[in-house]
Amino acid sequence: MKRYAVAAAALALTLSLSMAVHAAATPATPARAAAVVPQVLPIGVAVSALPLAVEDRTGYQRTSFRHWNAGDIPADGCNTRQEALLAETVVYPEIGPGCTLTGGVWWSYYDEREVTPAGALDIDHMVPLAEAWESE
Repeated sequence: MKRYAVAAAALALTLSLSMAVHAAATPATPARAAAVVPQVLPIGVAVSALPLAVEDRTGYQRTSFRHWNAGDIPADGCNTRQEALLAETVVYPEIGPGCTLTGGVWWSYYDEREVTPAGALDIDHMVPLAEAWESE
């Protein structure tokens, strides 16, 4: 599903850019200017319009990329990932030593389903590193 969310965002950007390029190349008349309106599509429609391609994760190593920082309050033991999880929770988890999160429920807007445990969520980056690597 991550792939679809990333692809939908890319499609939305592509549609916006295409419309902007078309608008810039077209003489600006009052009627023409009013006709150029960015198109907003439901994510399902945008995703279904994307071409499919085989992805390749050859050479990817998570350890090649810097990891989480200490978070807003380094003394509390929660890194940025854990802080993001706590901010987005639907059912609050128990917080153990070292900010270990147990239980809790999160809502995936991309899958339209509840997700648990927290480890099942990819919130590392706007585009998870592995996905970016294989979609280059």
